[in-house]
Amino acid sequence: MKSIVHIQCPTELLVSLHLNSEKFAGIIKLHAAIALFKEGKISSGMAAKWLEIPRIVFLFQAMETGAELLENSQDDFERETSLL
Repeated sequence: MKSIVHIQCPTELLVSLHLNSEKFAGIIKLHAAIALFKEGKISSGMAAKWLEIPRIVFLFQAMETGAELLENSQDDFERETSLL
């Protein structure tokens, strides 16, 4: 089951960014997924599933924004290596 979230924005914003509403929604979705991942609210796997992209693609995109993949803890290491 999927839920739909509506976000209002002024038309001028879309025009100034040279984006249609679908492309803007995709950007917002990506940035939200990365922010939630950085905050530890969702896993990289959950983010990738939400964005419908491979996990490795999401991880590269998140890293480009400064996200850290591991916090140098044993728990993080075991969780990440178990997925290999």
